[in-house]
Amino acid sequence: MRTQVAIIGAGPAGLLLGQLLFKAGIDNIIVERQSGDYVLGRIRAGVLEQVTMDLLARAGVDARAKAEGLPHEGIELLFKGARHRIDMHGLTNGKQVTVYGQTEVTRDLMEARSAEGLATIYSAANVSLHGFDSQRPRVRYEKDGQTHEIECDFIAGCDGYHGVSRASVPADAIQTYEKIYPFGWLGVLADVPPVSHELIYANTERGFALCSMRSAHRSRYYVQVPADEKVQNWSDEAFWNELRARLDPEARERLVTGPSLEKSIAPLRSFVAEPMRFGALFLAGDAAHIVPPTGAKGLNLATADVGYLSRALEIFYGEKSASALDRYSDLCLRRVWKAERFSWWFTSLMHRFPETGAFGQKIQEAELDYLVHSHAASTALAENYVGLPLEDF
Repeated sequence: MRTQVAIIGAGPAGLLLGQLLFKAGIDNIIVERQSGDYVLGRIRAGVLEQVTMDLLARAGVDARAKAEGLPHEGIELLFKGARHRIDMHGLTNGKQVTVYGQTEVTRDLMEARSAEGLATIYSAANVSLHGFDSQRPRVRYEKDGQTHEIECDFIAGCDGYHGVSRASVPADAIQTYEKIYPFGWLGVLADVPPVSHELIYANTERGFALCSMRSAHRSRYYVQVPADEKVQNWSDEAFWNELRARLDPEARERLVTGPSLEKSIAPLRSFVAEPMRFGALFLAGDAAHIVPPTGAKGLNLATADVGYLSRALEIFYGEKSASALDRYSDLCLRRVWKAERFSWWFTSLMHRFPETGAFGQKIQEAELDYLVHSHAASTALAENYVGLPLEDF
């Protein structure tokens, strides 16, 4: 097989890149090691920045997100038993975020790709990348007992933290930076109405909590737990009791509980790989960086990466210029590190750290008190939360 761009990974980053390239008239094939059903079954967050919504519109797949997504103009910070609203819309000249599940983004992109008859190879085994440091990049995989090869101009590695793309880069060509946090998020998905129409981020002496949602009838809640905690230790009743203990009296009264549809513990880490380009191989999304979920940046960073990459490839094929491709890694990493900084700061502010004790709790509460009463500090939070714009090449 021959294509212009071989995309590794059929998550939202790979699918969005494929759709953007299709709209630009650039041929592409997606190779995914899992089945389509497995990809759709992954439960992920869903707070979309305006940049992500704009990219979905450019890809022609924003209709359902606009119709069913929940626009959020603010967030609430809970500390010392009281909630304080950050008016993101007012502080950022009208910007907002949209709550729309990542699973639904993936579904919309899958259906659009299928409708156009574009090639996606699911359940591809033993995927390997070859020649990305030469003029003949190739992707090999096994399916139905046969080995297949795709020749291409470029390879886009959108296959996540554990994928083959970053692992294929020689160790001496890549630099990684990582921070592991001493806690995780125990999350529950349930078909119950949200406790509030906007997200509540809670800093308490018992630890962090987050009240989020996927729709007006489906809620996603989290509580901070030790990094070595086991999900089997938590019954639904134990989870709801712990969440209730971390809320303010009004939210506690409004909380509707129900059986969990999904329950899991997500570890928290910060991770960046530099650079994000190696010859004809370009890394995007979780293949290149991970952020703690506190700032809702993971999916949005991935879509920004493929926004940059699709535009750079458009320029390459349309204007016969490699200048934008040459800037891809630097532009992405500038945005990535700003998001890493924000996610690290917000995580550090909202969570209980074992080593800081009561003093650390008081310092967090003082900073939160300053944050919600300072126009400048609230604006900085709002600007980072709604997301920074993409730069031009």
